[in-house]
Amino acid sequence: MKIGMIGTGNMGKILIESMIDGKAVSPEDLFIFNRTRNKALEIKEEYPTINICDSDMEIAKKAELIFLCVKPHDMYEVAHTISPVLTEEKCVISITSPISPDQLDSLFRCSVARIIPSITNRALAGVSLFSFGSNCTEEWKKHLESLYEKFSTPLEIEDDITRAASDIVSCGPAFFSYLTQRFIEGAVDETEIDTETATKLASEMLIGLGELLKKGYYTLPTLQEKVCVKGGITGEGINVLERQLGDTFNQLFQATQAKYEDDKQSLKNLVTGHKNI
Repeated sequence: MKIGMIGTGNMGKILIESMIDGKAVSPEDLFIFNRTRNKALEIKEEYPTINICDSDMEIAKKAELIFLCVKPHDMYEVAHTISPVLTEEKCVISITSPISPDQLDSLFRCSVARIIPSITNRALAGVSLFSFGSNCTEEWKKHLESLYEKFSTPLEIEDDITRAASDIVSCGPAFFSYLTQRFIEGAVDETEIDTETATKLASEMLIGLGELLKKGYYTLPTLQEKVCVKGGITGEGINVLERQLGDTFNQLFQATQAKYEDDKQSLKNLVTGHKNI
């Protein structure tokens, strides 16, 4: 099957690398297009047999499965361009959360789905969030799940939890990277440890933590119980976190949800503007 990728920015490139490294697709069956051609050429240097196309229209004609890895505000322009050449047998995937499956259904006459990736997919791990359009065929649903299983854990979600699920799966690595960096900086500021050593120790700790959870030795609560001995040093640290964090994460989800609603409204206004032209 020929797969097309419109947009090879950060997430588009990660998807390409994940699919190839996970053996979900061969490079020669991948067709890519980016408005900044150099970004596509950089990918071809890594995978010489990958195909670079000259336009999004060319991708739509050649590929059976088309990924739209473009910014939300560029989605409608791309959809307007490629829709005329898409047959009902094809499938279009959007990776952007503010555009719902129902909106995708209104843009395309073929099968559609919104599949939100995570940077963790690059390590052939993590979750991919699935939401199918109402016209997506059972054949395409099975095929997409089989494809994504090669480099992630596919999970179908309802539209109303899209933002929260995306915050955890897709934004979560950035949030916890930030917290870990602050953790490292605190250690360096307050003790004799150097940044390189602290970074190495923290990174290996996170990898080990992931393995403990992956192998099912502990849940998050039981892991904390095992490490946090009553009256011990860990408990003192947990007390500080409880005092200082407060409702930090509540505020985080409030902020991301508000931005999400703003983005959705902005896109609705954009669609209305297009219809009035």
